[in-house]
Amino acid sequence: MDPANYKNQTFTLPFSVCVNPALKQSLTSAANRTHLISWSVSHRELPLATVFPWSVKKYTLCGGRQAGVDVIEIDNGRLRLMLVPTRGMSILRVDSGDVRLGWDSPVKEVVHPQFIRLDSRGGLGWLEGFNEWLVRCGLEWAGHPGKDQFQNNVGEEVELDLTLHGKIGNIPASEVEVVIEAGPPPRIVVRGLVEEHMFYGPKLSLWTSISMEIGGNTFRVEDAVMNHGAHDQEFQIIYHANFGPPLLEPGSQFLGAVERVTPFNARAAENVADFASYTGPRPGFIEQVYCLHPLADTVGQGMIMLQNALGDRAVSMAFPVAQLPCVTLWKNLAAEAEGYVTGLEPGTGFPATRRRERAAGRVPKLKAGETRHFALEVAIHVNRAEVAAAAARVRAIQGDRPVALDAQPLA
Repeated sequence: MDPANYKNQTFTLPFSVCVNPALKQSLTSAANRTHLISWSVSHRELPLATVFPWSVKKYTLCGGRQAGVDVIEIDNGRLRLMLVPTRGMSILRVDSGDVRLGWDSPVKEVVHPQFIRLDSRGGLGWLEGFNEWLVRCGLEWAGHPGKDQFQNNVGEEVELDLTLHGKIGNIPASEVEVVIEAGPPPRIVVRGLVEEHMFYGPKLSLWTSISMEIGGNTFRVEDAVMNHGAHDQEFQIIYHANFGPPLLEPGSQFLGAVERVTPFNARAAENVADFASYTGPRPGFIEQVYCLHPLADTVGQGMIMLQNALGDRAVSMAFPVAQLPCVTLWKNLAAEAEGYVTGLEPGTGFPATRRRERAAGRVPKLKAGETRHFALEVAIHVNRAEVAAAAARVRAIQGDRPVALDAQPLA
């Protein structure tokens, strides 16, 4: 499909489309050869039916390895979200009062993909730019480095070196637009297109929409992954959401409605009974990863949470389990200088290398022309009542179903 037609394909997306938006502004368009270095709009220029001040502004970073990186800041009067179109439409951080969704990575700059070598350090080059709150792993593959087979341009089966977590998080968006919907209720929407295409290879696209109601404490990430090729195409996606202080601290707890917990490897198996609890930073800590099978409520929604030690601050993530049947819980409780962080990661599978995931039946395929939809709803809870209400929803999904804890690592 001609990229010039992509921006007109909103009818294929799961996102609601406002017929008469209050404002619609293209910020980047590869098809139209346009790119705004800076742009902004707020309640001052565009009054809406709300008491909350709001704004959207776009700017370009300079200096070091972040030179040329586009950032979009969305402020709905209660949440402030920083989006990075240059890094695959990743979300750098979200703030609400004294609650932050994000972490203190040793990588301080928002690194431009042109400075990333994915194959460095044995396929771990992805980590050279890893500092986002939410980054997608995928699309052709999503897990750990490893060897796999593919058919080359002359029909031979040859070996392929897979790098950590795929390519999509280091591909700049081709199309980016802002839509302000008058409502009611009024909403801010940012949409973007990221393409993972090659000759004699995958022809995948990601259309994403990040939206929030003005004055609300939640936001939605809605994605559509499409196969533009003429043949079936394997794909994977993991939503790598990362949390440091203040939500991560000694005594923090993971809450989730889950059927089974399996340690990823022997290291994780050492403490599988304590998979949901957190300590403070520990120099020399070696990461632990747990593979969770989420449960769904009566309408198919799963829910996971991270709450602080006092139980008065938390974040929750809800998602359709049919779309994202796996959740990875990553614990890297290392010294602060090394990156004290935990990851809550809904996905189509777990982060083992693709060959292992395929053998386990966790590498889906898209038919030619097929689109698969994914959605996350994220809420920030800022007092005991809000945290308790979210935890009660998790317990209601769990019901009286027990959680199975596997002693042996993922096969």
